[in-house]
Amino acid sequence: MRDFRDAKLMAKTLRQALADRDISLTHSETLEIVARQFGFDQWNILSAKLDEVEGAKSPIGIQPPVPIFRIFSVEKAMEFYCGFLGFTLDWEHRFGENTPLYCQVSRENMQLHLSEHSGDASPGAGAFVRVRDVRTYQAELAAKHYRYMNPGVEEAPWGLEMGVIDPFNNRITFCQQN
Repeated sequence: MRDFRDAKLMAKTLRQALADRDISLTHSETLEIVARQFGFDQWNILSAKLDEVEGAKSPIGIQPPVPIFRIFSVEKAMEFYCGFLGFTLDWEHRFGENTPLYCQVSRENMQLHLSEHSGDASPGAGAFVRVRDVRTYQAELAAKHYRYMNPGVEEAPWGLEMGVIDPFNNRITFCQQN
């Protein structure tokens, strides 16, 4: 039984079988058909899934980075990241009582570290985050009526973007790429 890792071979076989019946399709067209057979909207999405699986075979095993954002108020950070953006507090660490916080927040596959430690990061950092549907996320945020931010969606040459800025001037750009 073949699986999605055989997608290119399947597209080639499909193209040949159709050509034998005098039906002409391009290689790209057959790749799109195979992607839909596996439940993906387009070949690029299936191709990314294939790359993900191939990357898992590497002995080094490089993972996506985890940005570290400098914060100055735990209360304001939690209000913004957990209350407004919908992240979950995964864990927190302090070296002792009355010491700076270091914690992780996440939502779906995105992880972010927040730190009160002065040497960990500089305020005003940024992160670029790919999302499947930026308009749905923007609508979710708009419905919260957060008094400090009401982000919109803007069209860029590479896709639709929604930018947010936390209370410490750190920026996250959520992008639905073309």
